[in-house]
Amino acid sequence: MPARIKITVSGVVQGVGFRYFAYRTANKLALRGYVKNKKDGSVEIVAEGDKNKLLKLVEELRIGPPGSAVDNFRINWEDSKNDLNEFRILH
Repeated sequence: MPARIKITVSGVVQGVGFRYFAYRTANKLALRGYVKNKKDGSVEIVAEGDKNKLLKLVEELRIGPPGSAVDNFRINWEDSKNDLNEFRILH
């Protein structure tokens, strides 16, 4: 069943490859969406696809890449909007 998730991750998540980690993980899971750094030092991930694959993405992002330290992890589930074509890194 398709779903959409918005995740905000804070801690040591900028400057440690977190966006690229999220990008690689989401693409491996065939999800659509984006990841971007926020001005407040957090990282925002919006992903859409199969709910089980989104749950796997959440699992991976809670750990993060080596050198990262996830302090806060917020998740908002939404209805699928089917408006995303691929997973991208936004700058």
